[in-house]
Amino acid sequence: MVLKTFGWSFAVTALGLVAAVLIDGWTAFGIVLILSILEISLSFDNAVVNAGILKKMSPFWQKIFLTIGILIAVFGMRLVFPVVIVAVSASLGPIEAVDLALNNPTRYEELVTDAHPSIAAFGGMFLLMIFLDFIFEDRDIKWLGWLERPLAKLGKVDMLSVCIALIVLLASSLTFAKNAHLHAGHADKAETVLLAGVAGLVTYLVVGGLSSFFENRLEEEEEREHEAEEEARRSGKEVSAVALAGKAAFFMFLYLEVLDASFSFDGVIGAFAITNDIVLMALGLGIGAMYVRSLTVYLVRQGTLDDYVYLEHGAHYAIGALAAILLITIQYQINEVITGLVGVVLIAWSFWSSVRRNKALAEAEGKADASGDKSEVSSGV
Repeated sequence: MVLKTFGWSFAVTALGLVAAVLIDGWTAFGIVLILSILEISLSFDNAVVNAGILKKMSPFWQKIFLTIGILIAVFGMRLVFPVVIVAVSASLGPIEAVDLALNNPTRYEELVTDAHPSIAAFGGMFLLMIFLDFIFEDRDIKWLGWLERPLAKLGKVDMLSVCIALIVLLASSLTFAKNAHLHAGHADKAETVLLAGVAGLVTYLVVGGLSSFFENRLEEEEEREHEAEEEARRSGKEVSAVALAGKAAFFMFLYLEVLDASFSFDGVIGAFAITNDIVLMALGLGIGAMYVRSLTVYLVRQGTLDDYVYLEHGAHYAIGALAAILLITIQYQINEVITGLVGVVLIAWSFWSSVRRNKALAEAEGKADASGDKSEVSSGV
């Protein structure tokens, strides 16, 4: 099971590390290895959240997620995306941006740093909406009940999460963005942050809304599937829900890709603290992205989220923390180690809480069984 799920990740790791040695010796090997670990630590919560969505998809779309999805994740977000940022922010052509990335990495890093406020605002708002929609939803299973119960009641207010997100964005633009950190000092980026933040919010609403719409349509169709098949047999026609399932799966897939993009922002920006070589950066972050993808599928196939029910809660709290960190980094620099540790601690805490819950349920079930056996013996006597 492990080899089947992580086989491609192991292969890409080997190829990536060999390529690093060939490019610039053992120094490059160490850089790529560190970047891989950085990406995995920063994106573990991404894997947990992805698994919650991916388990609703068919094996076919899970394979698409691991093939086409990984190409988008590795080459799109870890290689092409930083170049596109430079091209747009510096008003350069794509060829000029690529040439700058390969031949003038110092200037390239400066331009990416200057674009950080807009990147952080877009990603921060997208992730904040995911967190808010999660904590405002009334769930049967609650991890931090003292917090989640009152928030679930507040969640009955329409569009509350959007209102809060816009308030947070406005506050960020009036505080952090007024003194945004740039490579050459500080500058007022309020307008840029507002526009990027609104874009992140709109992207979430559009992609998430379409995904939910088609998912609901698919569930309705599945309820009528048996009747439709019977009717098709009687009429001699074929009725298929494949098209609808394809739409639902496609928009969930699209949602996963946008989600992965938002998670990758901090990894891409943080990678510049280690190297400004775009090739080594793509190798290291790409290897990490492969493991995140494989871990997502592993969690789905093992049913880990069903066994450890608080993991999804911990991951969403980590998302909320990451959203806050991204917005704070518009003005202040935060070490990537801190960012990674916050997510790891929250997920580890939720895992430990899940283990304790499972043990308590098992003990309660054992006592109930023992009590039942005693009753039977007593009545028999």
